[in-house]
Amino acid sequence: MIVFDKVTFTYADAPSPTLVDLTFDMPEGELCLVVGATGSGKSTLLKCINGLVPHFTGGTMAGDVLVDGRSTRTDRPRDLVDVVGYVGQDPVAGFVTDSVEDELAYGMESLATAPPTMRKRVEETLDLLGLSDLRRRPLTTLSGGQQQRVAIGSVLTTHPRILVLDEPTSALDPQGAEEVLATLQRLVHDLGLTVVLAEHRLERVVQYADQVLLVPGGGRPVQLGAPADVMSRSPIAPPVVELGRLAGWSPLPLSVRDARRLAAPLRRRLSDNPAPARSEGQLGEPLATTRHLVVTYGATSAVRDVTWSVRRGEIVALMGRNGAGKSSLLKAMVGLVAPSGGTVDVAGLDPSRARASALIKAVGLVPQSPSDILYAESVAAECAQADSDVRAPAGTAEGLLAELAPEILADHHPGDLSEGQRLILALCVVLAAAPPLLLLDEPTRGLDYSAKHRLVAVLRRLVCGGQGVVMATHDVELVAEVATRVVVMAEGEVVADGPTADVVVSSPAFAPQVAKILAPLAWLTVSDVETALERTSS
Repeated sequence: MIVFDKVTFTYADAPSPTLVDLTFDMPEGELCLVVGATGSGKSTLLKCINGLVPHFTGGTMAGDVLVDGRSTRTDRPRDLVDVVGYVGQDPVAGFVTDSVEDELAYGMESLATAPPTMRKRVEETLDLLGLSDLRRRPLTTLSGGQQQRVAIGSVLTTHPRILVLDEPTSALDPQGAEEVLATLQRLVHDLGLTVVLAEHRLERVVQYADQVLLVPGGGRPVQLGAPADVMSRSPIAPPVVELGRLAGWSPLPLSVRDARRLAAPLRRRLSDNPAPARSEGQLGEPLATTRHLVVTYGATSAVRDVTWSVRRGEIVALMGRNGAGKSSLLKAMVGLVAPSGGTVDVAGLDPSRARASALIKAVGLVPQSPSDILYAESVAAECAQADSDVRAPAGTAEGLLAELAPEILADHHPGDLSEGQRLILALCVVLAAAPPLLLLDEPTRGLDYSAKHRLVAVLRRLVCGGQGVVMATHDVELVAEVATRVVVMAEGEVVADGPTADVVVSSPAFAPQVAKILAPLAWLTVSDVETALERTSS
């Protein structure tokens, strides 16, 4: 169905190829998961399937990509729209209409689909993706996860034979991600659709995959095969696989269900060991406080009567369904939206009225779309401008970038980076000001496990130095690794607030894989288990 024949691709002005001599054949009617480190070329590979590479991106391409027997060298993306549906990492960038219903219909209008058929497909897709209640909502009022589901739906309505998705669950809450993945699985099994998706959160996806394509980057050959075979030798693996390797389980489990069947001996070994508590740094005075905060958008209430505070030395995870009010709460704390009621106090400032020069020294926000704060023509210029804006020593932002993402070159244009690399660059730009309070909105979107570990190290260092961190995230594995406190929101209200283990272990939605496998024991991460096993064996 999809054939790569000795494909090598180099972006214009790039010092080396992004893809090197790729040769493989993806079968029809299967779900293929594309795995690789941040910046390894996964997104470029996906864009080759519908001809965005090279027709839209430019650059030099050797070899050929055949899709249903048609060459993407000669057929442009518009010629392949009846065969390939593509959803990129940034769903907003692909929207062309104003409302949910219109966006779902737009692709069919372009294909001159008959109106009765259009109406039927729109209704089917609204139900399929749980969008019925949002059908008349303006796209600009949706949460990031809701926008992502609309983007997927706008492609599904055209009934392509191949669906290509880049990070399709990155902005979705756990329940929403499960719904989308279950939908994709039905499309593969019931309709014979071929689905190719790249995803860093392997713990969500690998159990559904029929094939895994490992893209190691650096010119090394790709590996395509059965999920268990590829995962057994992949340097990138979800917690369930890492725990299986640590415990020596065979066959290597890919799902929580399979792991629990093997975990009884491990649970017995750990039963006499107390699970470690998450506590980073010494808690200090409050850095920010909200009292009876209300945020509304027209008739929609995003935040309702929220009273809470964040202190020095703690990492707070804001969790909850898409649309629960997490991003709105963060925006109110930096003055991007004005409260409709109540107050926000950040270092004695009202963010909605404070001068930017004063506020930037008190609080910094890395938004869900990092491109919103990146404007320069190169990575080096972006870092230099960040240092200049906040009067930080020259090289501050660049030094942070070298620690978090050493593979990013200074002369790269920010627009040429992957979504995960842009997020890291935006984080370094914000951290250059050394704000006492750091706010992160989906900080691991587009990051592989190695990049997440480096981010965790930076966050721990910040709170040990007396800063505070609040991160709105659906990444339960990140929360298990680093958060000292979890606040759960629902319909704009705080419904749970407490130490990480107390909140997430008993939650079916927010528990990490290790907690599910070892329940009722309160273990959260593979590294915690490894430390305990080393202690008992010594």
